[in-house]
Amino acid sequence: MSAATEKLITPDNCVFVFIDHQPQMSFGVTNIDRQLLKNNTVAIAKAAKLFNIPTILTAVETESFSGYIWPELMDVLQQDPIERTSMNSWEDPKFIEALNKTGRKKLVIAALWTEACLVFPTLCALAEGYEVLMVTDASGGTSVEAHNAAIRRCESHGAESITSIQVLLELQRDWARKETYVGTTDIAREHFGAYGMGIDYAASLLHDYGQRAKYPHKVVK
Repeated sequence: MSAATEKLITPDNCVFVFIDHQPQMSFGVTNIDRQLLKNNTVAIAKAAKLFNIPTILTAVETESFSGYIWPELMDVLQQDPIERTSMNSWEDPKFIEALNKTGRKKLVIAALWTEACLVFPTLCALAEGYEVLMVTDASGGTSVEAHNAAIRRCESHGAESITSIQVLLELQRDWARKETYVGTTDIAREHFGAYGMGIDYAASLLHDYGQRAKYPHKVVK
């Protein structure tokens, strides 16, 4: 890997962090459609699983306030979340212990809410020499202004923004990587709208072309 490609996320250099994707936190999100938020978050969880990337899942005040993490996300990650009381994951020893176990310094973070549970650990991580990429469309704030202000603040300290589809494509990056080709296109088909529809359309055309080439006199439905 070159110095240039090391700036990209790869299956070997990053850890995915999912913070507080819980019902009560979701209720407060207004900067993005909540179903789209869930769709994008589950998509990057599937990407992490496909590329065998370490994941950290954490929740705040599950039984007293926030409710259980979305079952769709739990179904993909299938791990026990780290339970916290602090809004700032970086102040929880169990979170730091889990992060240290990965041995990785590039964090891909999605969180609710952007203006608290994303910005706080991001600034702390940057101060301790980590790289942070914020998945902006798998994170949500209580207003457009709150979300955007938090993202701008983090970027001013050196964090980078990324979207869920970019996460998937940056991990795949080369269609010659056949071991993850089908998994990548399956995630795109399930979660990424027009792009996924395009994959279905291209597949149907290729199937139709192949059938007509093999059986030129047969009507292919």
